[in-house]
Amino acid sequence: MEEIIAPVPVELLKAELTEDKRLRFTNRSKNEIYVLTAADSPNVMREIGRLREIAFRAAGGGTGMSVDIDEFDTMEKPYKQLIVWNPEANDIVGGYRFIVGSDVRFDEHGAPILATAHNMFHFSERFIKEILPETIELGRSFVTLEYQSTRMGSKSLFALDNLWDGLGALTVVLPNVRYLFGKVTMYPSYHKQGRDMILYFLKKHFADPDNLIVPMTPLQIETDEKLLENLFCEKSFVDDYKILNREIRALGYNIPPLVNAYMNLSPTMRVFGTAVNTDFGNVEETGILIAVDEIMEDKRLRYIESFAKQNPASIQLKTGSHKVFYPGDEKTAE
Repeated sequence: MEEIIAPVPVELLKAELTEDKRLRFTNRSKNEIYVLTAADSPNVMREIGRLREIAFRAAGGGTGMSVDIDEFDTMEKPYKQLIVWNPEANDIVGGYRFIVGSDVRFDEHGAPILATAHNMFHFSERFIKEILPETIELGRSFVTLEYQSTRMGSKSLFALDNLWDGLGALTVVLPNVRYLFGKVTMYPSYHKQGRDMILYFLKKHFADPDNLIVPMTPLQIETDEKLLENLFCEKSFVDDYKILNREIRALGYNIPPLVNAYMNLSPTMRVFGTAVNTDFGNVEETGILIAVDEIMEDKRLRYIESFAKQNPASIQLKTGSHKVFYPGDEKTAE
């Protein structure tokens, strides 16, 4: 386990967080959201890598390296980094990395070069041809350790909410995006029976009947499936969710925040099974796909429509043919 690098000086970070990289302001906490790459913002990238490694190690994962930066952050057409910046404290609240399907390259075997394709998931031909070009792949979601504490007050309370402001804005400014694909993470330290309850619940209510994406080596639950079937015996998501929440709390745990957030985002979310990420502390990654136009109305209003109303010109990206200036790129909407 390597020692994590020292914090990157604030003045270097601020010098790279220029207005042309700012995507939007958050709805709450008066924070700012930026989109950047390792190439155009190397110092911010190092700080992201430092904070990611700290957050993931604290939860029981991580790379074990001095900084969490890999080939997907630095390749020729890299993943972009979306971060929430607190201008009062001059620090990073949290972030995601993402890549647009139309930017994905393929290896000599025709497999997409994606972080989730590396030792974790196999993508069907249908997904690659019909869905991937209209998809944003999301990964490496983190909230800086200090912002996971109630000591930060409202700034920590709305950290995840701020990140979703950024994701909502991406669905507006990026042309032809119809899906969000990513994964939710469970850590080896999480209660195994609780994990099995969550995975069974997700499979029951959000199963993918088309095998669009499958784990290369699926994680097998350890709890007797008949017991889980009897436990989650209700017909509706809401009633089964009440059971899940009650049972997880009885174990002394909570449903992980990101898992909880995603399962309440869209009634038509698809779940693709769970793979063990051996390169990242053996964390358990469950693949999910969400259709943007099927996100629950209250979430659409909060994260997507709020940005669209503040930036009416950006709505034309979905239907117009003018030049668009997106942070880091110049794109032409179709």
